[in-house]
Amino acid sequence: MPTHSTAREPATAIPAPRMSFGRWAREKGWRHLVAALATLFSIFPLVYVLSAALNPTGTMAGATSLFTNIGFGNFEALFSNEQRPFGRWFVNTLVIGVVASGATVFLGALAAYAFSRMRFYGRRVGLLALLLLQMFPQLLAVVAIFLLLNFIGDIFPFLGLGSMLGLIMVYLGGALGVNTYLMYGFFNTVPKSLDESARIDGASHAQVFFRIVLPLVTPILAVVGLLAFIGISSEFVIASVVLTDPDSQTLAVGLYSYVAQQRSENWGVFAAGAVIAAIPVMALFLFLQRYITSGLTAGSVKG
Repeated sequence: MPTHSTAREPATAIPAPRMSFGRWAREKGWRHLVAALATLFSIFPLVYVLSAALNPTGTMAGATSLFTNIGFGNFEALFSNEQRPFGRWFVNTLVIGVVASGATVFLGALAAYAFSRMRFYGRRVGLLALLLLQMFPQLLAVVAIFLLLNFIGDIFPFLGLGSMLGLIMVYLGGALGVNTYLMYGFFNTVPKSLDESARIDGASHAQVFFRIVLPLVTPILAVVGLLAFIGISSEFVIASVVLTDPDSQTLAVGLYSYVAQQRSENWGVFAAGAVIAAIPVMALFLFLQRYITSGLTAGSVKG
């Protein structure tokens, strides 16, 4: 009797029909065009500032043609001016930014843990108050901050006007607010069963906070720290009021002196300083890039 093979031959895959250019343009091509235009729109100011920084003429009028004149005279003038210590401004900005942003993250994490894990009278009112306080601009508090630091400086000079520590304390006065609410949403995504298991084993709130919760909320800590550092390092209004001594000023306040006077503007040196001032922010952004996406998306979840 003839034997029949039970093995089936492998089915050949039918190639998908090639998409026409018109269909590709309607469905996907316009997205690439929008992305390219958005990229050019965002990159052009950066390229223009870099061209002005490398332009030895020192004016913005000569920077209309990008990279026609290239030199490092603006960078040399930036570091050789004794009346305007750019290096000192750079260090001051790093110190104030790192200390204030680190303390902001820590205080915000403490407040977010309390709002997320503890139940107490006035909890929801406190969360709402943190959001409502952000509606008032910081300009409303400038006069009060000036008078307060002037009074404190008579008693404690290291906290008065002209001190970096005083400016850090002013920044920490607004450390809560939106940052706490953002962390609160992220803390709610951590299962409370982990806390309960740790407390059954005898762990305190401090041990639960430092050993269990903080390692799990690292993304939102990185996001808040990055946003706080960017905001503090570029803040001008309060820093210009508090820091009266040129040796204690930050980059935002010090660089403004190059373009503050109408008859002695030096946009080339100002652009060179802006390029260097952007390096710490870019480095921190690249270092924390892996946490940014997960931190922002998960932080939007409310519990």
